[in-house]
Amino acid sequence: MDNQIATHDLDNESTDALPLSSSHPKGLYVCFFTEMWERFSFYGLKALLIFYLTEHFLFSDVQATNIFGNYFALVYAFPILGGLLADKYLGSKRAVTFGAVLLCVGHLGMAFEGTPSYYTDNGELVQSQTLPIFYVSLAFIIVGVGFLKPNISGIVGKLYHVNDPRKDAGFTIFYMGINLGAALAAILCGYVGRVYGWPYGFGLAGIGMLFGLIVFLLGQPLLKGHADAPDLINLKKPIVSVFSIEHIIYLTSLVLVGVVALIVGNHQIVAGILGFTLVAISVWLIWFCINEVSSSVKQKLYAAVSLTMMSTVFFLCFLQSGSSMNLFADRVVNRVVFGMEIPAPILQSLNAIFIIILAPIFAYGWKILVQRKREPSTPIKFALGLAQVGLGFYLLVLGIKFADEQGQVALYWLVLAYLLHTSGELFISPIGLSMITKLSAPRIVGLMLGLWFLGSAIAEYIAAWLAGSAAVPSAEVIEGGISNHQQLQTFALLYSDITWIAISGAVATLLISPMLKRWMHDVH
Repeated sequence: MDNQIATHDLDNESTDALPLSSSHPKGLYVCFFTEMWERFSFYGLKALLIFYLTEHFLFSDVQATNIFGNYFALVYAFPILGGLLADKYLGSKRAVTFGAVLLCVGHLGMAFEGTPSYYTDNGELVQSQTLPIFYVSLAFIIVGVGFLKPNISGIVGKLYHVNDPRKDAGFTIFYMGINLGAALAAILCGYVGRVYGWPYGFGLAGIGMLFGLIVFLLGQPLLKGHADAPDLINLKKPIVSVFSIEHIIYLTSLVLVGVVALIVGNHQIVAGILGFTLVAISVWLIWFCINEVSSSVKQKLYAAVSLTMMSTVFFLCFLQSGSSMNLFADRVVNRVVFGMEIPAPILQSLNAIFIIILAPIFAYGWKILVQRKREPSTPIKFALGLAQVGLGFYLLVLGIKFADEQGQVALYWLVLAYLLHTSGELFISPIGLSMITKLSAPRIVGLMLGLWFLGSAIAEYIAAWLAGSAAVPSAEVIEGGISNHQQLQTFALLYSDITWIAISGAVATLLISPMLKRWMHDVH
C-alpha cells in the first residue's frame, strides 16, 4: 500500500511538479463540489436540529443539548472506522459512495414528521411515536458521515506531494467549498424548515446530498486512481459463501446503524464509547510507534497527536455554535433588521459566509508568506486560532453587559463573535487537515484523519455538557417564567468560562511550540 501511494504521488497530474503559481489538480474540484453538497445536507440538519428537539419533541434544554452533543460526537467519531476501512480494504471511492448513499437514506427519514412527544408536569416523557424514526435517521447519517468525511479529505491530500507548497492553499480552497455548502444550508434549509415545516427543511438537505453523490461518481476520471481500493482482487474475493470482504463491510455497517440508533439518545453510553475509542486508538498508535516506524516518523506522529489535542480545545469552544449560540440567538438577541426579524437558524450561516469571504484571502496570504519565507509554523497558527475564538466569546460577554432594558443583545455582537471564530477556524481547521496528511505515515493517513475527527467528537461532547450548564427549564422559557436578564446571566457565565479555556489553550500551545517544531522535522 505504501508503494502504491508513492506511485500515485509520482504519477499524479503534471501539475504536481509545477511551481507555487501553477493551478491545482482538477480532482480538487471534484472533491470541492462533492463535499460542498455533503456539507449542505449536514449543516442543513444542524441549523434546525436544536430547535427540532426543543420545539417539536419538546425536550428540555439539557435533554436537547445532550442529544445534540451525542449526535455530533458520534458523527465526528465514526470517521476513525471509515478511514481505517478505506485504508485497508475499500479505498476512498467505495467508502465515499457508500457513505453518501447512507446519508441520502438518513435525510429522507428526517423528512418524515409524525406526532411529537409530550411531557407531564414533572417532565416525564409519556409519548414518543416519532423518536424511533428520528433516531434511526440520525444513525444512518452518523455512519454515512463516518465513511464519507475522512476519505474525501484524504483524497485531497493524495492529490499533492507531501511538501507541495500548494497543499495548504488547496485545503483552504477545499474548506471554502465546505462552507459554501454550509452557508447555503443555513439560509435555505433554516428558512424553509422554520417557515414551511420541518419535513421540507430536512428534505431539502437530503436533496443536496443526492447532488453530492452524483458529482462524485461523474468526476471519478479526474481523481486519477487516487480513490481506488488498495487491493481490489482481495476485496472482491468471496470469504463466506458468496459474500466478499466488501459485502461483509456493507452488511456490518447496516447492523451498526441499528446499534447507533439505540445509543444516540444515551449521553452516558456515548461518553463510554468515546473514552474506549480514545484509549484503543492511543494504544494502537503507541504499538505502531514502538514496532514499525523510524525515530523521525515517531516524532512527527507525536506532533500530529499534540496538535490534535489543541484542536480539541479549540473545537469544544467553537462548537457552541449549533447549541448554546443558536439558543442565545433565538432567545436574547435582537434579530430585527430593517423591520424584519431574521430566523435564528439563518444566523448559523454567518460562520460559513465569513469563511467564503476570508478563505481566498487566507489562501493568498499563505502563498505570499511562503514566497517571503515568513509563514508562521503550524503550532503558532494553532495558538493564534485559539486566541481568536476566546476573544470572540469575550465579545459575547461584553454584548451581554451592554444588553438593552428588555434584556436583548444587539445583533452586531453576535456577528463580531462569529467573525473572530471564523478567522480563528481558518488558522486551525484547514491547516489541521493538511498537517495530518503531512505528518502521518502514508499507510495510516485515513486513521490519523479519523483521530483528528475523534478530537472533534470529544470536543462536541464536552461542548454539549458546557451548553447544558446554560440551560433553563423549557417550560419556563415557553411560558415566559424566566426573564431575558436571567437567561443572559447564565449565558454570561458560560461564555466567560469558555473565554478562559480558549486563552489558556493558546498560551499552552505557544509554550510548547518550540518542541512541536522540532518534532515536525522537515514539515513546516
